[in-house]
Amino acid sequence: QVQLVESGGGVVQPGGSLKLSCVASGPAFNTSTIGWFRQAPEKERGFVALIGWTGRTTYYQDSVKGRFIVSRENAKNTVYLQMHSLKPEETAVYYCAAVENSISTNWRVYEYWGQGTRVTVSS
Repeated sequence: QVQLVESGGGVVQPGGSLKLSCVASGPAFNTSTIGWFRQAPEKERGFVALIGWTGRTTYYQDSVKGRFIVSRENAKNTVYLQMHSLKPEETAVYYCAAVENSISTNWRVYEYWGQGTRVTVSS
């Protein structure tokens, strides 16, 4: 089992940067893929990025490639999402989620979720 807590959200101007953190607890963290997802009001939850349990596998939604970087420090039980050049349409609640022994961009596969952190991109 994995418990997840996100932080780092806030208000940023278009073109700005934010770094989100996802701190995990529980024995399964080191064998779990961590995914980042986001959900804007009245929109479906969408995949942003993921990182496999070794950190060697990463995958990004096409629209964030080259701007977002996902990383993890297993010694700190933490996964990060560094976001650059943010756009207003990326305003959403950002969630991290965990799934054991699997790698997927489908949010329905993920077993454990944080409470989310809100990101607002606005001038």
